[in-house]
Parts: sequence; structure tokens; C-alpha cells
Amino acid sequence: MTGFNPVESNRSTHSPTSSLDLRIGEEQLNLLERLTNACAVSGDEGEVRTIVLESVRSLPTVSEVRVDALGSVLVTCRGSAPERMRVMVAAHMDEVGLMITSSADDGFFRFDKVGGLDERQLAGKQVLVGKDHIPGVIGAKPIHLSQSEERKRAISIESMRIDVGPESAGRVKVGNWATFATKFTRIGDSIRAKALDDRLGVATLIELIRHAPPEVDLLAAFTVQEEVGLRGAQAAAYALDPQVAVVLDCTPANDLPPWDAGDEYSSENIRYNTRLDCGPALYVADRSTLTDPRLLRHFIQVASRSNIPYQIRQPGGGGTDAGSIHTQRAGIPAISISVPGRYLHTAASIARIQDWENTLRLVHAGLTELKPDLLAQSRQ
Repeated sequence: MTGFNPVESNRSTHSPTSSLDLRIGEEQLNLLERLTNACAVSGDEGEVRTIVLESVRSLPTVSEVRVDALGSVLVTCRGSAPERMRVMVAAHMDEVGLMITSSADDGFFRFDKVGGLDERQLAGKQVLVGKDHIPGVIGAKPIHLSQSEERKRAISIESMRIDVGPESAGRVKVGNWATFATKFTRIGDSIRAKALDDRLGVATLIELIRHAPPEVDLLAAFTVQEEVGLRGAQAAAYALDPQVAVVLDCTPANDLPPWDAGDEYSSENIRYNTRLDCGPALYVADRSTLTDPRLLRHFIQVASRSNIPYQIRQPGGGGTDAGSIHTQRAGIPAISISVPGRYLHTAASIARIQDWENTLRLVHAGLTELKPDLLAQSRQ
């Protein structure tokens, strides 16, 4: 897939939606289920791209849809206000996963990581390999056959194999991607699934397109290859040339008990990063971006006026597509806003539906109230 493939549509007049009327219901949950169950490791985002295109192409708010040379989906929703900003809102389609690195006749395949995976938690996980979703399992020597010294060391990726069985061995090729086989599950007010990072952002961005605020030109970017270096966002930001950018992601919630070596109740977890049940997480700083202070103030003020709960993500490591977006062209003021999720970059993550809903509301309200004079304000 190379170059741009524009698809024009006629945008009809639509009634603006109040941000506080937005809800996460069965339709949105069903969409997220499709997105998380899809297999889309970095560089192989086709299954999610298909769902995105199906979801947005016929919407009356959409002015143009195109797929760029790297595979990102770029959607333009032109507003109707006389003076409006060009706002890029990005969410990445890819997920962390695995890649087959050697052929095998016996069904045991060597593999490597794609993106930031902790190899200590891979053994025993069910996976799906290739376009045909061939089922397999990540195998390692069982603990009761391991020597005492082996038990003290983390299992290395070199000592693991993806086992698809001899019958399927001929269907697996070097370069095939593999992803976890975890299926979407609703657990009360929570969601459990693989790839909530960042299918929650993708689902949120589809809802924003469906209810695009007429006060801005919404430039939606469903990006590729975020997990391996923010690559798709870089090209998308250069092509869209926005005035400001908002990045939607799912950020780690390390709000776990402070299990110390001694008394597990002896200390407080002060390195929680974000917490579930506290609303969307606004970034101040991460490893690759210092948030534009004008955008941070704007979204905090909007949240306060609208009584939408929010939290400040603890500054520190990690990063989002904002890391490559904000340095494009002459510089693009950017902010990241994320749904908190536990156990990200593993076979199963947990997030709260209410946190997702409040993220959708806050971003929509923030876009609705975004005015061109924001950039004339002092950065202090």
C-alpha cells in the first residue's frame, strides 16, 4: 500500500452533541470487543484498519478518508465555525506482539518480541500466528524439570518456543506475526482484553468522529507502528500539518498493593503512575514529550467546569505518539490524554468503563471549547 488513497464523502448537516450526553453503551463495547480481538501487531495493522474504515467511511461528519503510505488512516472532519483550529487527534492501531524468526518442521518455532514485552510473563500464554490465526502456545521447560539454579533466573526468550503442533508447522513462515489469544471479556464495570493499549484510544477516536465538534477541523489519525518507535504518527503529523495535537492512549495504572519483602501493609504505594476509577489521565511529561502548558491548562479548566473527573499522570517514563508529533514541521503543541489500564503490554489488561466514558467526554468538551486564541496565550 503506497501513497494516498483519498475517499471523498459528502458531509451533511448534523446536530452538535453535548459532551456530557456521550455514553459508553453496548454499541461502543461491541466495537471495542471487535478491535481488541483483532490481531494487529506493529507492522501488521490490517485487521484493525479494516474495522476503522468500516466504522468511519459512511459517517455524515466525515469530509475525507485516506490511507497513507505507511498504512495509517487519516480522516478529516471539517467544522463549520467561522474561525476554527486544525486539531490532530491521534490513536495508534498497533499492539505489542511476537514475530517468528526461524522455520521448523516439528512445530516448534523460535520467535522474537515486537515492541515492549516482558519476556518473564510469556511462558504458557496462548497465541495466534499469522493471517490464519493459527493457534499455538509459548512453551518452556516446566518448573519441576528445572534445576535449582534455573529456577532463580527468568526464563529467556531464547529458551522458549511457539508450539503450533506438527500438523500446522507447514503453515507458519518466518516473518509471521503472532499475538496473544486473549478474548474480550466484560467483568462488571471493568473490561479485560489484550491490546487495550491502544484500542481504547481507537474506539474513542471513532466516537469523536461520529460526534465531531463543528468548532474545529478534526484531523483524526489512526496511526501505525507506535509500539516500535512512533513511526506512523510522524508521517501523519507532517501530512496533516495541524495547529495543535491531542493523543489518545491507554497508560499504565500501577495502583497495586505495596507488596514489600516484609509486611505487605507496611508502606504506601506512591509510585502508582495513574489509578483506575479516577478518570482520564492528563500528561505533564513523559520520556519523549513535555506537554504544552496551554493545552494542559485548557483541559484542566474544561474538566473543572464540566465536573468531569481527571487525574495528572505522574511524570516519568513511557511515551505516546505525541513524542514524534510535537517535533514535526515548525513544532506542534501537543498533549496526551489516556485511559488508565492495569497490566498493559501483557496478555490481559484491565480498564474501567467509567474511566473510558469520562475520557471521551473530556476530549470532546475540550475540542468544543478550543479557540484559535489559545496559541496567543503565554506558555508560562
